[in-house]
Amino acid sequence: GCPAGIKLNIEDIQKELDRRKPGQSAIVTQRKEPDEVTFYSGIFEGQTTGTPIGFAIYNTNQKSKDYSHIKDSYRPSHADYVYDKKYGVRDYRGGGRSSARETASRVVAGAIAKQFLKNISIQAYVSQVGALKLETPYEALDLSLTETNPVRCPDPEMAGIMEAHIKDIKKEGDTIGGVINCVIKGVPVGLGEPVFDKLHAQLGKAMLSINAVKGFEYGSGFEGVSMRGSAHNDQFNSDGTTISNFSGGIQGGISNGMDIYFKVAFKPVATIIQAYETIDKDGNMVKTKGKGRHDPCVVPRAVPIVEAMAALVIADFTLLSQKSKI
Repeated sequence: GCPAGIKLNIEDIQKELDRRKPGQSAIVTQRKEPDEVTFYSGIFEGQTTGTPIGFAIYNTNQKSKDYSHIKDSYRPSHADYVYDKKYGVRDYRGGGRSSARETASRVVAGAIAKQFLKNISIQAYVSQVGALKLETPYEALDLSLTETNPVRCPDPEMAGIMEAHIKDIKKEGDTIGGVINCVIKGVPVGLGEPVFDKLHAQLGKAMLSINAVKGFEYGSGFEGVSMRGSAHNDQFNSDGTTISNFSGGIQGGISNGMDIYFKVAFKPVATIIQAYETIDKDGNMVKTKGKGRHDPCVVPRAVPIVEAMAALVIADFTLLSQKSKI
């Protein structure tokens, strides 16, 4: 539940939704959805009441017929097959619960969590599209530039190259994956639990729960394995801060007050707009062709989703920390 007495800016919540909504640029799905949130409970005169916050985001532009071609067949690498086998029934009109449409509600919840975390900033950005990789560390980037282009890459030159690449992929009816980096600043020392609920474990779980995510790493991540401990250790300053930050702001599963930073890898979207071979529900090999309105690259729209899930995790641990001190 959300604590009572938090003053909310509803416009800022809508702005977060606008960052995720479809149809916002030429490099995302052209489905047009206003994605306007309507609150029904838990907020009174602009502040939270402590009761559950209920809201709705209505679809206005669904086209179920766009999915009729997969009614009796499964898209390769999509959740179609496993959902059908697990539940014995599948909503093929957009993917049902496996659709990224589900993440709209997460963005609303995360936007509320952001407003609760007044002194903590959470900023995500696209650092890679396909093989195009932004090598600049986040400290050397102007993250205020992230929202100035449709790719949401804070390097304008690389953003232009990425955008052109996504457009080329889209023309071919294909898709491409990418990486989102996220930086959390202002986290106090002490968030996180020592064993199973480590801060980085919960951040990883949150990110891996997002559609199309294939990997998560924080701090030095996989690259840190090539370093020696003498180089990797974050030496202390006298005030408890550290000279380097290979730990990514987390040690022993608990925040140490330094910046928390991590990467989230997204696969190429499974639905391709070209001919492919697959199986139908009876196990027969069939040929079909993808159609409808789909993202050629999911990462530009996933930036606010990553931020939202990070905000929810940090908010949860902040509340747990406050309770433990009562």
